[in-house]
Amino acid sequence: MSSSDLIDSFGRRITYLRLSVTDRCDLRCTYCMPERMEFLPRKDVLSLEELRDLSLGFMERGITKIRLTGGEPLVRRDVIDLITALGRFVGSGLDELTLTTNGTQLAAHAQRIADAGVRRINISLDTLDRETFIRLSRRDALASVLGGISAAKAAGLKVKLNTVAMKGINEHEIPALIEWAHGEGHDLTLIETMPLGEIDEDRTDQFLPLVAVREVLEQRWTLTDSEHRTCGPSRYVDVRETGGRLGFITPLTNNFCAGCNRIRVTATGQLYPCLGGGEMVDLRAALRSADPDRNLAEALDTAMRIKPERHDFRIGEGEAPAVARPMSTTGG
Repeated sequence: MSSSDLIDSFGRRITYLRLSVTDRCDLRCTYCMPERMEFLPRKDVLSLEELRDLSLGFMERGITKIRLTGGEPLVRRDVIDLITALGRFVGSGLDELTLTTNGTQLAAHAQRIADAGVRRINISLDTLDRETFIRLSRRDALASVLGGISAAKAAGLKVKLNTVAMKGINEHEIPALIEWAHGEGHDLTLIETMPLGEIDEDRTDQFLPLVAVREVLEQRWTLTDSEHRTCGPSRYVDVRETGGRLGFITPLTNNFCAGCNRIRVTATGQLYPCLGGGEMVDLRAALRSADPDRNLAEALDTAMRIKPERHDFRIGEGEAPAVARPMSTTGG
């Protein structure tokens, strides 16, 4: 593959790959997918070796951070082998290897993940109330998630919790979630619900603008804008009273595309330059071709040319999703 860096047509240098290892998940969160979700045939999913080779190819093109995603990455049986293989490059090709998980399987894997070179992970946690968790995820798994968070902390992993803010569902619980997270030593990031894929409910009823949430929180605490940045779109504040850090991801109320440094690859090898766009190049076809090096290089060059300037997320009654594919298919 070409050794040239990945730079899109708007001059943005792409250094961050979000690589999905599976579209499957053991939860059915209402804002993410329908209860009767149809997952991809296993034969369509890239093999462990293909995922590794793709990752190494991206590193040659200037990718310095890889986040493994899903679906739920830890439901894939061989994912720890992939984490171990890529972890060898942390500090010598990769600045960081990390993953996003729902936490249900984490207790069994946290120590091996840490031993492989991962230093921090993102864990989804939308509520601390068991009944609300069951309503949101359609599964009774809160105890497993909390156990996974504890195991990650014990293994020395830095934990950031991700909370999708939803009107009338967990809206009232947000201050308690923040206090609990900061009390445990974890950062927490609030996320606006995104119009991706068909679900069984109306997202309009769920949408909670984070500008309104911040106004409410500022009546309770002192929030000071932070200089802290990660490779993602979150913007942070320090909460004086709790001593912790709070992030906001606002795809609808405050577009963050100008500084985008990310691309996403699905478990089947489809590269989407933008989460909210339909532009795509097929890396699996290139990878399995007679000349994979040349075809992969050309596919990545194409991806840089077609990466749009920004997404066009809109939410409202009667609005269709920005894209038909669910988040679990694209990769979180």
